[in-house]
Amino acid sequence: MDRALYLAMSGAKQDMYGMQLHANNLANVRTTGFRADLEQARSMQAYGEGLPSRVFAMTERPGQDFSQGAVMTTGRDLDVTVEGDGWLAVLDASGQEAYTRAGHLNIDETGMLQNSNGNLMVGENGGPIFIPLPISKIEIGNDGTISVLPQGAPPDAIEVVDRLKLVRPDNGGLYKDVNGLFKSKNPGEIFDADANVTLLKGALEGSNVNAVGEMTSMIDLQRHFEMQVKLMKTAEEMDAASSSLLRLG
Repeated sequence: MDRALYLAMSGAKQDMYGMQLHANNLANVRTTGFRADLEQARSMQAYGEGLPSRVFAMTERPGQDFSQGAVMTTGRDLDVTVEGDGWLAVLDASGQEAYTRAGHLNIDETGMLQNSNGNLMVGENGGPIFIPLPISKIEIGNDGTISVLPQGAPPDAIEVVDRLKLVRPDNGGLYKDVNGLFKSKNPGEIFDADANVTLLKGALEGSNVNAVGEMTSMIDLQRHFEMQVKLMKTAEEMDAASSSLLRLG
């Protein structure tokens, strides 16, 4: 009886983890550049004292779906989308370089270029990008070059201030950090800029989450969770029946 109870209990617990993962995907169905997390479950051998006769279920996040999301035209000068494979380099909260597909950019009051999540954009020199304010116009080229027209300057006085760092690592070598940014699986590894990565101006890449698929997975996990609870209840009833027979004996 305890074997069935343990298996059902561990299965129900992992079903809850799986529902949390799919719920997070659904919550980010409209998040710019979001990559959906994948989920799978497998049985694992439990080792310890005695015979190795116990197994338990484990939910894993083996990786992410790297397919491109739908591209939405905005016409905004500071909106960019990476065409095909590639990533925008940013700085995370700790100042470490990370990578994202979120290209909704803004300039803060100090002139630092950042995305909508507050991550500073990285320039070709590896540092944050500073925009000399005030400006009348800003343009981002297909190669990531950032040009500005200082306020009060003639129309032909456009100056190049920096260039967005664009990289194209092997997606298999990336993992998603807890902050939603991607980093190399090799600790501390920084990828070099790739001149072949290009941008589409005035557009944003949406999330690649399939809302219908995520809802279907959540319903399936919910039904599986209910089945595990019923199995735990059955194990409890069988244990109670065994105790009654022992008392009669």
